[in-house]
Amino acid sequence: MSTIAPDQAPVSFPQPAPATPQTAAPSSPLAVSSLVLGLVSILAGWTFLAPLAGLITGILALGREPQARTMALWGIVLNAVMLAGAVIVVLLALGFGLALLPFAFVF
Repeated sequence: MSTIAPDQAPVSFPQPAPATPQTAAPSSPLAVSSLVLGLVSILAGWTFLAPLAGLITGILALGREPQARTMALWGIVLNAVMLAGAVIVVLLALGFGLALLPFAFVF
């Protein structure tokens, strides 16, 4: 019989876990586009068409992409804030312009 010293004992390495197939994350292009349009419209100052498109895509994303609900909601909020701001500015400009109209033709 042979005896093995403790420092010469065979070393066992841990076995790797079996590989599981990686599943791709579900894509959500409507929610992403709504969020991007909302951010860009606020940062770049786009006032009407981009927020309107972002608001529509955000509403569509709520129904079609339930896994991206948070992104869709943020897109809707950002686009609605930009649209509301644009409407307020236009109304204030019209009111200010109409208030100063009697003074426009004074020479």
